[in-house]
Amino acid sequence: MSATPDVRRGSRARRGEKKRRWRGAEPIEMRERRHGYFPKVFIWRGHRYDVYAVERCWTVSRRRWGGRVERHCFRVRCREDESAKEGTFEVYQDVRHNTWHLLRQVA
Repeated sequence: MSATPDVRRGSRARRGEKKRRWRGAEPIEMRERRHGYFPKVFIWRGHRYDVYAVERCWTVSRRRWGGRVERHCFRVRCREDESAKEGTFEVYQDVRHNTWHLLRQVA
């Protein structure tokens, strides 16, 4: 999947009316974080997911913003609370807006 930003062009984008989001990313509610940083529990589409392993983490920064960190990204392994189904997801925190998003389900 391409990591191309979905940004509206024109005056609205300059005024900040449209928040940045990667194509295909869905908002999630981060309920708990481990050590105040790593995802621990999140809600996606009304289901609770408990993170039992963080496989990978990385940051994304942009040169045009003076190298400031734009996103904290994580690949996590989770269990769905009700059904005990397991899955691997890529989630990220939009640092600028302090929002969390699910980019994709890997497995």
